[in-house]
Amino acid sequence: MRLARPRPRTAATAAVAATLAAAALTAAPQTGTAQAATIPHTFAKPAIAGHELAKGISTPLSIAECQAKFKLNCYNPLQYRQAYNLNSLYKSHITGKGRTIVIVDSFGSPTIQHDLDVYSKQFGIKSTKVDVVKWGNVPTFDPKNADMTGWAGETTLDVEMAHAVAPDAKIVLVETAVAETEGTTGLPEMMDAEQAMIKKGVGDVITQSFGATENTFPGFEKGDFSSIKKLRYAFQEAARKHVTVLASSGDGGATDNTADGKGYYKERVNSWPSSDPLVTSIGGTQLHLNDKGDRVKPDSVYNDHGAGGGGQSHVFTRPSFQNSVKKVVGDRRGTPDVSMAAAVDGGAWIYTSYDPTAVGWEITGGTSEASPLFSGVIALADQAAGKRVGDINEALYALNARSAHDRSTGIVDVADGTNNSYAGVTGYTAVKGYDMATGVGTVDANRFVRALARASRHH
Repeated sequence: MRLARPRPRTAATAAVAATLAAAALTAAPQTGTAQAATIPHTFAKPAIAGHELAKGISTPLSIAECQAKFKLNCYNPLQYRQAYNLNSLYKSHITGKGRTIVIVDSFGSPTIQHDLDVYSKQFGIKSTKVDVVKWGNVPTFDPKNADMTGWAGETTLDVEMAHAVAPDAKIVLVETAVAETEGTTGLPEMMDAEQAMIKKGVGDVITQSFGATENTFPGFEKGDFSSIKKLRYAFQEAARKHVTVLASSGDGGATDNTADGKGYYKERVNSWPSSDPLVTSIGGTQLHLNDKGDRVKPDSVYNDHGAGGGGQSHVFTRPSFQNSVKKVVGDRRGTPDVSMAAAVDGGAWIYTSYDPTAVGWEITGGTSEASPLFSGVIALADQAAGKRVGDINEALYALNARSAHDRSTGIVDVADGTNNSYAGVTGYTAVKGYDMATGVGTVDANRFVRALARASRHH
């Protein structure tokens, strides 16, 4: 039986940069859900449950100190705010106020509120209350359980990155009850939780830092994609209720994890839910910033201790919103759609205390950083529009078509010639226009939020 896994987070361990592979996890079933009963055994892993380069540090370091100590760059939320031109939005009182970001993670973190408070205070950001929803029989947190600590790290990254961008947005953290139980699955429980939140009207944008290689789903090798398509009900509900759904594109470049979670496919593959046309796929870039947060050179493709996921889906054909880039994606759904910071060399500072043996600051990256960052951008756009912007894919590609001659779109091309080749599999190069290394590129949030809000008002 093939199992689909969650994605790992990228961080730095005090001595050596290492990718911490997220363990394969299975989830306790949610009772009373017809959809879950019909779905074969697939299961989820955090999209970035483990790229750490520096852990348990007493206080965040400067860029120069990180370069000297770890041979990499490290950035704080104030530098991100400058890099993405967010401060102009805040001056216009666009802060995410009145909007809600839903974050879905297995197990969650028992210290998430405390950690967000410490993180916010460190950088002079007002904190916010994290509303925790336990979906299913979530087990008691065990800091000696590597599965749980992996997801806790993912949870912390998700919450702190979303808050860094949209400081006044409400955050709802949905913790699912993943357990090593024979015959149960994880992705259906996550989809059940998302569908329930949407039906209750909770959340304007959902960010998903988990995924599973399409090839690992039952039936894939026979061309039977029903095991994936039966999981789409939450996204279909989101489309009906105009909720934006995001997913990390993965940290394996043009390949991704095999079913055992220990290796990578030798050919180009893609992963779900990032590959779903009802989802906006968020890829990864590498920022090059000075202490003020200004760019010293243009963004590159994330490709260190992991690489930004991207390529053609083997399950989904090209959606109509990608017709404008059909010369690139061919007749398949291409990912990612857009990208945000994800590199470890240029990683984000986060604060964690769920592991009593490693309390403090760490540097982390991966596309699991990129998706929650972009969820904050969507919350800002929702506030600016005065309503949910919903599925942004059509608007995103329409803005991209204008971006070469219209800076007001806020889309910033990534075209420096770097690529997402990884684990021996040749990837895609960042060239002018759309590519499967960074999608349409990245964003100048001040312009992009306003342009997306305008586009949504016309629908």
